[in-house]
Amino acid sequence: MPLSDTVTAVILGLVEGITEFLPISSTGHLIVAGDLLQFESAFSRVFDVVIQLGAILAVVWLYRTKLLHTVATLRRDPQSRAFARNVLLAFLPAVFIGLAAHGYIKKHLFSSRVVAIAWIVGGIAILLVEKFRPAERIRSTEEMPPKTALAIGFWQCLAMVPGTSRSGATIVGAMLSGVSREAATEFSFFLAIPTMVAATVLDLWKARHDLGSGEWNLIAIGFVIAFFSALVVVRWLVGFVSRHGFAPFAWYRIAAGILTLGVLYSAHG
Repeated sequence: MPLSDTVTAVILGLVEGITEFLPISSTGHLIVAGDLLQFESAFSRVFDVVIQLGAILAVVWLYRTKLLHTVATLRRDPQSRAFARNVLLAFLPAVFIGLAAHGYIKKHLFSSRVVAIAWIVGGIAILLVEKFRPAERIRSTEEMPPKTALAIGFWQCLAMVPGTSRSGATIVGAMLSGVSREAATEFSFFLAIPTMVAATVLDLWKARHDLGSGEWNLIAIGFVIAFFSALVVVRWLVGFVSRHGFAPFAWYRIAAGILTLGVLYSAHG
């Protein structure tokens, strides 16, 4: 029996907040969880995207001092200008490629089977990058050359395939460009802000005539739960990565992908 919509919104908000910044794909987890909870509709796709903004705002809150300093000193501080330039450059590929591919991806790739395959492939890619990555030479967003930031932006576009992971693609691309684990992780946080704001605005605009008060209430619940759960994860993640790297997440992805494919095969043949 399906759970109540409110309980479903709470569960999915937790799933989103916990997984958004881990390189394991929040969208993939939301799709699989939605299938299991029988929360599958045109509205569920909008819900999945919009509540991600709740998790993103956790980054805005935790890094508010740095972000406010960047805005306040943008005209006079070269470091602030380098930070803003690199985030903007990395965001641009998602604008153009996302607008072009958005409809096709939503229609054809939002399935548990695609997610499971992307989990496995992405997990293997993370293990390979951890083993063969080049030497670290960039230790902050401000140190990135513009071409590196732009290249990372193209890597992020791989995450338009559900299950790939926006943070995972960004981090892998950054590490292959010589960015340290910690700096790659933080850059994925900062790049999430414009990327997910744009994705949320686009989805809400497309669905503006289809959302009633009940749908808005569910979005609000998922949004708030995602915000508070993401606060905990973001505070923990950078320290964990500096000590253990990304291999634990890679093995989790591979195991989750194999398990999901097994469940799908058992259910549908």
